[in-house]
Amino acid sequence: MKFAILAPGKIAQSMAKAVAELKKGLDLGSTGEGQQTVEKMQLELYAVASRDYDRAKEFAKQWGFEKAYGSYEEMLEDEDVELVYVASPHSHHYCHAKMCLEHGKNVLLEKAFTVNAKQAEVLINLAREKKLLLAEAIWTRYMPSRKMIDDIIASGIIGEPISLTANLGYAMAQKERLQNPELAGGALLDVGVYPINFALMVFHKEIKKIDTTAVLSPKGVDWLNSVTLVFEDGKMAVLHSSMLSATDRLGIIYGEKGYIEVHNINNCEKICIFDLEHQMIACHKVPEQINGYEYEVLSCMKAIDVG
Repeated sequence: MKFAILAPGKIAQSMAKAVAELKKGLDLGSTGEGQQTVEKMQLELYAVASRDYDRAKEFAKQWGFEKAYGSYEEMLEDEDVELVYVASPHSHHYCHAKMCLEHGKNVLLEKAFTVNAKQAEVLINLAREKKLLLAEAIWTRYMPSRKMIDDIIASGIIGEPISLTANLGYAMAQKERLQNPELAGGALLDVGVYPINFALMVFHKEIKKIDTTAVLSPKGVDWLNSVTLVFEDGKMAVLHSSMLSATDRLGIIYGEKGYIEVHNINNCEKICIFDLEHQMIACHKVPEQINGYEYEVLSCMKAIDVG
C-alpha cells in the first residue's frame, strides 16, 4: 500500500509519526491483527505533496517518504499512489478530496469531513461512483477504546443507556484559522465534532430533534456552542464545545443501573463504571498506542484489501 500525504502541516506530522512507526513493525499490543495487515500489504511511505516543494522535500526526508511533490496535482498524477491522507484545513477538504477521487485515489480525509452536508454528499456519491474508499479521519471511531465502550454497554452492566453528556474544549482562540470564517473557523467544526460523534457512536437511532445555541465571535464564528440531540427512541445527548477554554473532556453515559465515565473523548485514557450509588465498579485502561493515528491507516488498509 503506497501511502501519500497531501498538505504536510502540523496534523500531518502526527500521521507521519504513526505510519513511520507502523512501518518499523512496532508492537501494537492488542492490535496484532493490525500489524498483520501492515505486513500483508507492505505499507510504504511513498509520497508527500505541498504547494511548496522545499517543504514537501523536507517533510519527506524527515519521515522517510520516497517522493516529494511541489503541487497536489502532480502527486495525484502519480499512478503508484494508492491511499491519500488529506491533511489540509477543513475549509479545503472538499476541493482536495474531490481532486483525489477524480484522480482515482482512495482517500482518508481529515476531520471535519467537509464544511456542510451538500459537500459531503457530493464526495460520497463520487466515491461510490468510482468505487473508491472515502473515510473520515476522526480517530476516535477507529481506536480500540471504542469497542471497549461498546462492549461495556452491551454487557448490560449499566442497563439500558438513557442519556449522555460530552464536552471538548481548548483555549485556542488565538489561532488565525479558527478565527476566520473563510477558513470554516469556530469551535463546532474543530472540536465539536467529537462530542457529536461520541453521541452517535452510543445512540444508533435517527435524530428526531436538534436544539443548538452558540456564542459568536465578532467575526461570526462560534466561540462556544451547545447542542442537544433527541433521538427517535427518546434518548438524549447534551453536548458542548469551546475554543475559549479547556474543558474536562468527559463523556458520561447514563443508564438504568449506573453510568460510564469516558475520560478524554478526544483520545480515551480510561473508562470507569459506577453504580447508582456512585460507587466505582470497575475502571479500564486503554491499550498503549503510537499516538492514535495508526488505527485509521490500519482500518483503511484492511478495507481496501477486502474491497
